[in-house]
Amino acid sequence: MKKLVCISLLSIVCFQISAQVIYDYLKAADTYFAKADYASAAQYYEKYLGIGKTKIKGEEYDPYTIKNLSKQQKIVVSNKQQAIYKLAESFRLLNFHVKAAPYYLQATAFDKASFPLASYWYGKTLRALEKYDMADSVLTSFVTINDSASIAYIADAKREIANLKFIKAELEKNIALFTVNKATPIVNAGGANYAPVRINANTLWFTSTRKDSSIKANIYNNKVYSASYDGGVVGSVKKLAVAQAPQHQGIISFTPNGNTLFLTRWTITNGKKIASIYASDKVSDGWSEPIALDNTVNTEGASTQQPFVMPNGKQLLFATNRSEGLGGFDIWSVDLDDNGKTIAGTIKNLGPQINSSFDEQAPYFHAPSSSLIFSSNGNVGMGGFDFFRSKNVDGTNWSLPENLGYPLNSVKDDIYFTTNGTAKNMLADVLFSSDRSSDCCLEMFSLNKIRPIKKITGLVVDCETKQPIEAAAVSVTNSVQKVVLTTQTNASGNYNFEVEDFDNFTSSATANGYKPNENNTIALTNDELTNQSLNELCLTKIPPPPPPIPPAVDTIVVMDNIYFEFNKAILLEESHAAINNQILTMLNKYPTMVIEVGGHTDSQGKDEYNLKLSQARAESVKKYLIEKGISAERMEAKGYGESKPVAPNTINGNDNPEGRKKNRRTEFKVLHY
Repeated sequence: MKKLVCISLLSIVCFQISAQVIYDYLKAADTYFAKADYASAAQYYEKYLGIGKTKIKGEEYDPYTIKNLSKQQKIVVSNKQQAIYKLAESFRLLNFHVKAAPYYLQATAFDKASFPLASYWYGKTLRALEKYDMADSVLTSFVTINDSASIAYIADAKREIANLKFIKAELEKNIALFTVNKATPIVNAGGANYAPVRINANTLWFTSTRKDSSIKANIYNNKVYSASYDGGVVGSVKKLAVAQAPQHQGIISFTPNGNTLFLTRWTITNGKKIASIYASDKVSDGWSEPIALDNTVNTEGASTQQPFVMPNGKQLLFATNRSEGLGGFDIWSVDLDDNGKTIAGTIKNLGPQINSSFDEQAPYFHAPSSSLIFSSNGNVGMGGFDFFRSKNVDGTNWSLPENLGYPLNSVKDDIYFTTNGTAKNMLADVLFSSDRSSDCCLEMFSLNKIRPIKKITGLVVDCETKQPIEAAAVSVTNSVQKVVLTTQTNASGNYNFEVEDFDNFTSSATANGYKPNENNTIALTNDELTNQSLNELCLTKIPPPPPPIPPAVDTIVVMDNIYFEFNKAILLEESHAAINNQILTMLNKYPTMVIEVGGHTDSQGKDEYNLKLSQARAESVKKYLIEKGISAERMEAKGYGESKPVAPNTINGNDNPEGRKKNRRTEFKVLHY
């Protein structure tokens, strides 16, 4: 009996010891969670729930069921459901979405009054895990039935649903022109590696939390590193001695002359980040000790970070969550003097066209295209932070921000951007940071977009019928009057050519039977397009010349080049062209005309013979015209022999060959119409 009692007492003691250990885990987890040390909190919540590396035997501690744990228990801790929810929150806040999702899923089954945002965060986590259809379903359900959530969360859930539609559309795009590569492990060497800044063509600086074994304390602090850069490949990393400090430090920018460096320093206390911008001047042996900018820029109680010096060196852009903003982090600017120093009293918010009630961060200005690039988690996008572009309209105002889309943006956080791209291809040779392939942290990537050749097409048509004109001669010149194309239209009236850039084109064309014409086409301004159709070019037909006035009745026309065999009425073939041109054309043109075909000879030979020969020759011409389609009723054939000479056959009793030649002739005379 005593043995049984001892065993029972021992079991109770062991149970109480186990319960105490579990309670200590839970208390530690809650404490770390309250201090925003989510990595430690997650570790201890896992231990409490029996799913971490340390397995706890027996039941989990539940403060609502175990009453008399120990004299030391004085702090009220989370129950099991609260622990599961906080574990999910911890992983989410660490951007460890793959581990957060199953705990949020469990929490969606808990009492909605106690956990009103479980579905909201589960839906956002599913979106981050690229499970778009599930995320859409969960968030739609949250919007429809969740009455406990605040209006702000409902509104953001609706924005997330819009994000999902945007994501699906973006992922269907043809991205053949893009190449995205993750930087080598030399650069992405663990921890966060982000915020690249180009120092020159072959060198960049960036911020990293990689382990630094050379120091004993704060080995995972953010620090500034340099790396070589060649052909889009980043490598050869080394820590810089420039302005290193025990607190977090990084995210830098330089004045154009390279003499002043701006950087961010920050501390994290109880989960709250407080950041300020500092300036350091170049000195003979490196850089001076950074000095914090005054309260024009650095506001007490707010974080001010991510400096960027505009290319003209006259303004400093930065992000801050000061209370005067529109909500969250906004992008602001402050003027700089010629020495790169800030000028008090000139700070200004870039306004609601850029900033929202969410976070806008990491400004970058691309001078060739006059584009402000920044990251925002408040506009419709692919989720998390996305890159947006806004054009400088008039030196002061900004255009409506445009999401730069996939594949530059992802469903996770994409922030910190720099490019060597041109005005017309800003996305060539880009470096940026993203956590798209990481469980926790930002990593460095390169992106390059090929700028495709522009394909230009044109069409030449008849102005009246709108039918295409084949074989029209086309010439196209650009805005500097350089000829970029000479060609002929195809059977469809089309012509085409390729150029590197859209331009103001002038097209001119000529075609047989048409008047020349030209027109202008204004260049397309959207460089994302690859095809342009020039304005249709139409040609007007040249009207036929007015018909000649028909010859009057009794008009006699001598036909040239009418030949017969010698002393015969056989019409020679070489006469056909003359008959066609002189008589047939006229008869066809005036279909009511009736003519007499007259045959004539010279004076040689007997009169009777000449009369008969001329009649036969006139009949031969008539017969030919009948064969060509002229009605016999429209023609009379009459031979005159030598009776109507037009020149003397002899002169002073001597033969006149030239006169006789003229007398041997064929005539037509208009009889009536």
